[in-house]
Amino acid sequence: MNADRANAGRANESRANESRANESRANESRVDAGQANEGRADAGRAGADRVNLEKTNADQRTRQSPSASASPSPPASAPPPASPSAYGAGAGTGTGTGSGDRNPSVRVRRFWSVRRVPAGIVALVLAAVAGLLLYDVAAVRSGRPAMRWRDWLADQLATRPLDDAWVMGGAGLLAVLGVWMVVLALTPGLRGLLPMRPPKAGVEGAAGGGGSGAGAVVRAGIDRTSAGLVLRDRAMEVPGVRAARVDVGRRRIRARALAHFRDLDEVRADLDAALHEGIRQLGLARRPALSVHVRRPAKSKR
Repeated sequence: MNADRANAGRANESRANESRANESRANESRVDAGQANEGRADAGRAGADRVNLEKTNADQRTRQSPSASASPSPPASAPPPASPSAYGAGAGTGTGTGSGDRNPSVRVRRFWSVRRVPAGIVALVLAAVAGLLLYDVAAVRSGRPAMRWRDWLADQLATRPLDDAWVMGGAGLLAVLGVWMVVLALTPGLRGLLPMRPPKAGVEGAAGGGGSGAGAVVRAGIDRTSAGLVLRDRAMEVPGVRAARVDVGRRRIRARALAHFRDLDEVRADLDAALHEGIRQLGLARRPALSVHVRRPAKSKR
């Protein structure tokens, strides 16, 4: 009996020890889980703090930048629609040189001639003369006699005085040729091509679509003969005009017309208005002055 009781007591003690060990293990696991959750929460708070700090720094940089410190600009309005006659906008119908038709922000220059033909001719002549002279000098150095033209030229330069008519005439001719070449080199040329006004900034931006080439300056020109044909067609549309001729110059346009009916003053007034409108629509950089002459056709004699 005593042995059974002792065994039962030992078994109870072992069970109690096992239950205490299980409780201690459970407590340790709970503590570890709590510490892990606290660590995760701390890591989340640290990440949120970093994000908030980065946002704060970005806001400070944005405030310090000159673009953000500037006052907000109002939304850009849409460019005005291009008119059908963009080149002729803002032009008057009066006479004169057309200074009001120019674009004040852009100075229109004349087209510059390349002058390939004069430059090529001068280069060929100089090359031929230099080659011939070099050949004669080389022949003389090699023991052969000089060419007759060089002997004659040397004799003339040695015997003729400086005040001789031929010497003065040759010097004047060479001086005129030199001045003419200098004038050709310094002047633009292309007198038959009239420069036209570039389009305005709004029209140009609308046509360019705001791309990289929107700020490029457009250069255009019209031939004087073509401008004369256009103006002659406008003159023929005037009632009473039987025949017309328009001569377009760089600074003046002369129009001559024959009227077979209507009063001459009325025809002249209508023709003047039509030609002024035609000149305005040409869009020239410098509008020439206009002179109009109207007369009756000569009566045929029988």
